[in-house]
Amino acid sequence: MNTTTTRGALFAALACVLVGGSFTANSVLGDYPYAGGQFLRYGLACLLLVPAAGKGAVGRLRALTPRQWGRLALLAAVGMVGFNLAVIAAERTAEPAVPGVFVGCAPVAVAVLVPLLDGRGPQRAVVRGSLLVAVGAFTVQGWGRTDGMGIAFSVCALAGEVGFAVLAVPVLRPLGPRLLSATVCAVAAVESAAAGVVADGTGWLRRPDGVETAALLWQAVVVTVFGFVCWYMGVQRIGAERATLFSGLIPVAAACTAPLVGTGSYGLAQASGSALVGLGVALGSGALRGVRRDRSAYRRAFRGNGRPDSRVVRVPETPE
Repeated sequence: MNTTTTRGALFAALACVLVGGSFTANSVLGDYPYAGGQFLRYGLACLLLVPAAGKGAVGRLRALTPRQWGRLALLAAVGMVGFNLAVIAAERTAEPAVPGVFVGCAPVAVAVLVPLLDGRGPQRAVVRGSLLVAVGAFTVQGWGRTDGMGIAFSVCALAGEVGFAVLAVPVLRPLGPRLLSATVCAVAAVESAAAGVVADGTGWLRRPDGVETAALLWQAVVVTVFGFVCWYMGVQRIGAERATLFSGLIPVAAACTAPLVGTGSYGLAQASGSALVGLGVALGSGALRGVRRDRSAYRRAFRGNGRPDSRVVRVPETPE
């Protein structure tokens, strides 16, 4: 893995760990209006991201075509507001592990869908790695009670997770990670307000208490501002296929943080699933190939009685 690939992997991993930790914050927001919470989260995140959008942000936004604006609206509706709504709806009739298992299949879907949209075939290593990640996510979470509606909404959550990765790719280059994050947060805040007025009327927004305020601040500042920017920086460097592999870290992070608030335990299943996720990420991202190249170069450089081979100066690094 070269420097760009390594940095992209680290950005994607950090983003998914932050999202996984956010499930702990979600557990204290069960009584807060859904749409109002999303409005506050994305609205505050947008305000914090605007100063970091960089010079020429207005000009870049004006240069977007109506089709690109439509893609941004769909990205916010499907990958942000819709995804969160689907998870909440699924958990009404299903245990949280059920939508988690479906969302854990996102790397497989993205590994196949993105290359097909680009007119090329899927990469075998990425597909194999994504399958290991999906199995690892299932092992971490297990399977729980559900019904037809729970499965249906879990499938919608999977579609939202895939959409969050795929829909952003064409607008990431003209906007960049920071401006893209600020823009989709603004659109998501507007969509959340509209959904709240339609669904809940005047009760769609209320003043949060102290615990709810802390949870919303965590989601807005840490998960959305830092998480979204890191995620899109990762996608920018390693592509949506490999970046989505790291979504397997979401259930791992959730399983690790759940014991801190007494909402779960970390045992053998979680440890085994975490190992499978790590192996899948390493295989799909190319890290294992990099290790094999390094070992092979070392063996070629030190031959015979252990003296360096003077003919071997440096093994050039091939881009992933």
